[in-house]
Order: sequence, then C-alpha cells, then structure tokens
Amino acid sequence: MNRILSAARPSLIAASRSRIPSSSPSLLLNQVRLAHGHEQESFGDFSKRYVAFFDTATDLFELQRGLNNCFAYDLVPGVDVIESALKAARRLDDFSTAVRILEGVKEKVENKKQYESYLEELKGVRSELGINTVEELFTQ
Repeated sequence: MNRILSAARPSLIAASRSRIPSSSPSLLLNQVRLAHGHEQESFGDFSKRYVAFFDTATDLFELQRGLNNCFAYDLVPGVDVIESALKAARRLDDFSTAVRILEGVKEKVENKKQYESYLEELKGVRSELGINTVEELFTQ
C-alpha cells in the first residue's frame, strides 16, 4: 500500500506544479488572501453599532446573540453599550440576562476598581430598571 502512495505522490506534485505559470513568479507574490473583509473599527463606531443593535433587539435570542458577539471582542464595551443592553433586557422582560450583563462586565474588566466605576456610572439606570448585581442579590 505504501508503495502505491509513494508512487502516486510524484505525479501529484508534478500535476500541481504544472498549474502554476512559471513565467510570472510575481503573480504568486501578489495573491494575498485577507482573513476577512472588515476594516479596523474604532471604539466609537463599535459603541454606536452595538447601541443601535440593542436599541432594536426584538427578542431574547437576538439580545443574547448580540451580547455574545459584543463581549467576544478584546475590549470592554463602553457604558453606553452596557446601558443599552440593560434596557433591552428589561424591555424584553428578562431580569436574569440583565444581571448576566453586569457579570460579563465584571469578567471583562482588568480589576475591581474598573468594575466599581462601571457600577457607579450605571447606578441611575440600574435603580431605574431595578437591576441588582449578583453580589447584591446573594449577600452572605
């Protein structure tokens, strides 16, 4: 079996080489495939896009999909994005997702001080919507 495969390999290599035009090696250098067609997005554009997304979320699946995509980036979403997501969760009557949004922020920030500053910024919205953190819900 190995002799059959080793005998077939030179013909496969020769066939693949015959497809590449040897007259223009620069053609090979210019064929660069980009990983994706997206340009770099600024933080402001990112925030605007997700605020608009959460403002128009119509069901729980869409909200959770948007949260998953938003938190997948290598950055912490801005306060305006989190506020919009919290309002969407309450509009869709899903308290648990609202609490999970705050847990996601806690996991994304680098330290406790940053998390506390997010909570301070969101204090008005949290009290308006009646959203508690996990720490507030399960104090021991």
